[in-house]
Amino acid sequence: MRRRPQSAALTSAFLRAGSEKTGSTAAAQSQFHTDLWLCFTVQNWILDFGRPIAMIIMPLEWFPLNKPSVGDYFHMAYNVITPFLLLKLIERSPTALPCSAVYLCIITFVMGASIHLVGDSINHRLILSGYQLHLSVRENPIIKDLKPASLIDSFELLYYYDEHLGHSMWYVPFFLILFLYFTGCFTQIKDEKMPYSGWLLLGPSAVYYWYLITEGQIFVLYVFTFFAMVATVMRQRRMGFVLDSNGRFLFYNFIITLGLVLVWVAYLWNDKVLRKKYPGIIYVPEPWSFYTLHIKGS
Repeated sequence: MRRRPQSAALTSAFLRAGSEKTGSTAAAQSQFHTDLWLCFTVQNWILDFGRPIAMIIMPLEWFPLNKPSVGDYFHMAYNVITPFLLLKLIERSPTALPCSAVYLCIITFVMGASIHLVGDSINHRLILSGYQLHLSVRENPIIKDLKPASLIDSFELLYYYDEHLGHSMWYVPFFLILFLYFTGCFTQIKDEKMPYSGWLLLGPSAVYYWYLITEGQIFVLYVFTFFAMVATVMRQRRMGFVLDSNGRFLFYNFIITLGLVLVWVAYLWNDKVLRKKYPGIIYVPEPWSFYTLHIKGS
């Protein structure tokens, strides 16, 4: 009979220790993830934005056209590091997210980025041979006179895998994971602000996302994601919740990126050559098409 109070005391102490641990874990999860956001920004600039630049700078003798280029190795590293960082970001989410949805997104992301790796590798070799990105496949001087003519269909299939299927399977799960993480970035602490490190990373991160949206031709996907984020913020505010520092970083990223895309479109609004390549209501030229048209030949 005397052991019961001791057992109850031990149980109570254990529960208190567990609650303290849970509380400390929740507090840690609500901190700004400077390490992850810094890793995202650095690897995005080096491995994605810097990939085609490295291919142009590096001597062709070091990476023959029949072998993987330095850009291909950059892409391989990106395909490994980015899913890892996304999984680490999901691990730090303050709220539990659907595991099945996250795993499917990661798997699809890797498959789409790998498809793009092959198409983009061949595409950049074509550029070294005179391929012009501001023209369609059939209008390119090095493609239009190919014999037999069925070869042109093969290059159009390659373009489809690179610019359409690869981008869709790459970017749709990427933005879906960011949105799932964003839905868990709400708190009742009204005075939680973004630290100085977040403000310093905001500019480089937003400029990269401008490049991602314009070069990846995913403006519609970006707008839908942004509207979903705005709707989530409005709904959570009615329930008494506000964005934490990580949620603010993502949200401000999307706002600044939208402004940069609008400035880019306004600047090239009257470009007749690019207008021909990007017909329709949504006109968002690719930076590398601008490069081959206005910079490379000058």
